Amino acid sequence: MSFLEKVAAAMTPRESEPTRRRARTNAQRLAGVNDWLELVLEHHVRIEDAFTAVKAAQEPEQRVVALRRLSVLLNAHSNAEESVIYPALARFGHKSEGMAGYSEQAHAKASMGELEYLDPMSDRFLDSLERTRAAVAHHMYKEESARFLDLRQLTAQDQDRLTRRFQEEFERYMSETAPGEPVSAAGDRETGPPMGAH
Repeated sequence: MSFLEKVAAAMTPRESEPTRRRARTNAQRLAGVNDWLELVLEHHVRIEDAFTAVKAAQEPEQRVVALRRLSVLLNAHSNAEESVIYPALARFGHKSEGMAGYSEQAHAKASMGELEYLDPMSDRFLDSLERTRAAVAHHMYKEESARFLDLRQLTAQDQDRLTRRFQEEFERYMSETAPGEPVSAAGDRETGPPMGAH
């Protein structure tokens, strides 16, 4: 087990699936229509679906494509949070929570990058994918259950700004990544051989 895999294993969620569902349901009740929190929650569902798609892929090429789609989505979502939501946490008295978010997402990005070096059909790949998925699920739970909820107390003007900026940052990353263009988990356009090629 690599250092990053050990880190991901250490971040394995301690909360149950029903606990995660309750936290998401509560966060959905607090979210406004098309506001930043609703967008975050929508992205979380899309990320969960993307992890499922990687695991479900039955052919190496399909799994590589699904992993790249997951990487793009994770990076777009992470960049939006890191550019907008985490600074807001720091600005409004929750700096330690913002810094924890940055750290967790850095670990997830590194773990996603490591997956690119593994045979996509191997047990090691699936084990690493599951550890990464579990760490990301735990990270999302922390955001949905507590980390982001205090930001709902901000003024309507601040809510509007967070929504506009979050959407801008997410869309900027997605638009800069052409559909079907190979992208590494670190967000860089890939110029080398495809994943799993040795």
